[in-house]
Amino acid sequence: MQNLYVRLALSGSLALISWVSGPWSCLAQSKSIDQDKSLDCAITVYNQNFGLVKDRRQFDLHQGINYVRFEDVAAGIDPTSVSFTSLKNPGDVVVREQNYEFDLMDQNSILSKSVGKTIKIRRTANGNNSDVVTGVLLAPPQVTVADSDGNLSERLQSILLKTPSGILIAPQGEVELAELPEGLVAKPSLLWKIESAKSTVDDAEIGYQTKGLNWKCDYVAVADDADGKLDLTGWVTLDNKSGASYKNTSLKLVAGDVHVVQNAQPMDMIQESLADNRGLAESSPQFQEQSFAEYHLYSLQNRTDLPDNQTKQLTLLQANAVPVKKMFVLDAQDGMIQPYYEDQWSPPEAVKTKVNVKLELANTKENNLGMPMPKGKVRVYKRDKDGALQFVGEDNVDHTSKDEKLTLYLGDAFDVVGERKQTGFKKVSDNVQRSTYEISVRNHKDQEIEVRCIEHASGYWKIIESSQPYDKKDSNTFEFKVKVPANGESKINYELELKY
Repeated sequence: MQNLYVRLALSGSLALISWVSGPWSCLAQSKSIDQDKSLDCAITVYNQNFGLVKDRRQFDLHQGINYVRFEDVAAGIDPTSVSFTSLKNPGDVVVREQNYEFDLMDQNSILSKSVGKTIKIRRTANGNNSDVVTGVLLAPPQVTVADSDGNLSERLQSILLKTPSGILIAPQGEVELAELPEGLVAKPSLLWKIESAKSTVDDAEIGYQTKGLNWKCDYVAVADDADGKLDLTGWVTLDNKSGASYKNTSLKLVAGDVHVVQNAQPMDMIQESLADNRGLAESSPQFQEQSFAEYHLYSLQNRTDLPDNQTKQLTLLQANAVPVKKMFVLDAQDGMIQPYYEDQWSPPEAVKTKVNVKLELANTKENNLGMPMPKGKVRVYKRDKDGALQFVGEDNVDHTSKDEKLTLYLGDAFDVVGERKQTGFKKVSDNVQRSTYEISVRNHKDQEIEVRCIEHASGYWKIIESSQPYDKKDSNTFEFKVKVPANGESKINYELELKY
């Protein structure tokens, strides 16, 4: 089936024509203020899929009422958030009325708004004109945006045309319209009725919020052979799907959880991120960080372009030789000790528990960090014996203030096995029970390791006896730290009394 083409029998330039009814009809001769007249542009992007755009443009106004079309605004704009500030003549220049035009002029919208109107279809055969069919459009075509291979395409599916001889279904050819439907625009625009106390050339700053601007942070860490230090690179990934392009703009990023009232209604890191960054930590950072309200603001030191439908990556931070602590953690998360209410007790089977591998680091200046770190994913790599980088795990971290610790869960140890079982139970009184437990940790590695064994209990409890020292972390948690020899085993035995 052939593609559908729209042919317009109009004089003048299509891009400059707009039909507006009522008092706004004079906007056909309104002044257009497009992006070429921009004096400065600044964007603040929040990591909640919205942004704040501030655009300073020059206005040539005469005394009295001016009709101005402000073009090249974001398609995702929230019209209720628009602010207009006269920088040269505050108080003398006032916006009296605003309209937002977003019904864009394309093939589908033109035909959808032409239902009930007379159109002509110029049908072809073998590349030559054959005949022209005239009729009233009853139903517009449905446009397929992509084919099965993902290639963009547009094709006529089910246009209905009422002709003097009957109903014509899915005719093919060029469509000719006598005029464009009202209300269509070539690009999203703000239409303003501006009153000026005098004739002037004014600079005004226009601010608005828009959907489709987002950013996230990704971190790449390369650990050394001993897992004692790592090199950390933080990347900002900017995503612009706002429906507008921003040229030579200043950029700021806000990290934090900003409360936004909701109406009723992953690009992975590129392989080049793994390049050796030694020696770069002393260079000037691309972003300058500052506290702002209850959040943190990151300002790009240079200007940048952010075209529509583009994803851009920028370096946020680089830190070398960050001290890190490797931990083996055996956490009985599903084994919280609770009262046992049965009269008869039998020893349950031993349960094998995976041993987690974690890395802990402190976000301090002494550790070559000390900058508030936005939330994001941390990917950890390590070099094998051939010097090639290999992926060893990843974890998500929340917003982390300076001088706070980060703990990264990388995966479960292959050569360290944990086993936990209850070995005894007795009822001391109607509301007091005592239970004994044994935790075994087997280390099949060629070096000694330390394993943190974390236990949980509910109610009023205390340790009556234990073969290893322990620390009470909170009302429900206590922890043993046990050394496990190379290719050996260590055990923890303890008795716990529980009141309920």
